[in-house]
Amino acid sequence: MYIQTAVISNPIGLHARPAIFLIQKANEFDSSIWLEKEERRINAKSLLGVLSLGVGTGEEIKIIGDGADEKEAVDALHKIISSDFAE
Repeated sequence: MYIQTAVISNPIGLHARPAIFLIQKANEFDSSIWLEKEERRINAKSLLGVLSLGVGTGEEIKIIGDGADEKEAVDALHKIISSDFAE
């Protein structure tokens, strides 16, 4: 299991467009990937799950990967979030 923490800097938070971008990237990997906010953990490959977290600007989430390519997956999602979904 590999974990990184990221802060959402998008002015609108993790809304539909960046969520779709994030999910598309997550689906490129074989590992299981979750996002966690406070005590709630969701599948990062699920649009409903990601949107249901209700992540706003400045909020912190954990990106958790588990599998053969977990480090690459978590690093890729962290990079997208850190770039404010500009990639």
